[in-house]
Amino acid sequence: MNKILIVEDEENIARFVELELKYEGYDVDKAYDGREGFNMIKEHEYDLILLDIMLPVLSGMEILRRVRQFSDTPVIMLTARDSVVDKVSGLDGGADDYITKPFAIEELLARIRAVLRGREAENSRGGKNHILTVGKIILDTDSRIVKVGGTEVELTKREFDLLQYLMTNKNIVLSRDTLLENVWGFDYYGETNAVDVYVRYLRSKVEEPFGLKVITTVRGVGYVIKDE
Repeated sequence: MNKILIVEDEENIARFVELELKYEGYDVDKAYDGREGFNMIKEHEYDLILLDIMLPVLSGMEILRRVRQFSDTPVIMLTARDSVVDKVSGLDGGADDYITKPFAIEELLARIRAVLRGREAENSRGGKNHILTVGKIILDTDSRIVKVGGTEVELTKREFDLLQYLMTNKNIVLSRDTLLENVWGFDYYGETNAVDVYVRYLRSKVEEPFGLKVITTVRGVGYVIKDE
């Protein structure tokens, strides 16, 4: 049984989500302010955290920043904000996904299933070769470290997962839909240009600073990564 923590200061929303999650068979804890939520994360093991951004005492963004210093537990941000800046900030900070209030409970459940399924897939790959290479790029799936020409490059979780999937399928053209399904999850409901945005992020970190060009755009289809 997967255990989920809800950190949400609106008690009606927290209670409603709790009841729905329990009905779906999840074990659920709740916290109503940031400090309480962060302390619970430090003291207990969770399979997923639903984290509101606007919280009393400690903001969701600050909790996320602190949690990512010691844990890679999946986090879905719950937010009333709908600006691109807030979404990108959350994803770059290490969130696995976000959902904007008000949301349909069916969509939230789908996002949760997608994130948990992605984590299970990661764990199931543990016995496979954990070193991937494309030209000067070396990716270690166990330590989640990426190096280009010996220089370590810091990537967000989503950037790492996208690069890993591209490198695992080196020399294979992957459609945007395929990348969305396998990196973001089969039930991903986000903008379809998310792949293009994150490919730009990857290029700015692993290609441009090192004078490389390994990620190729295949017009009308998607992307492929291949040795120069």
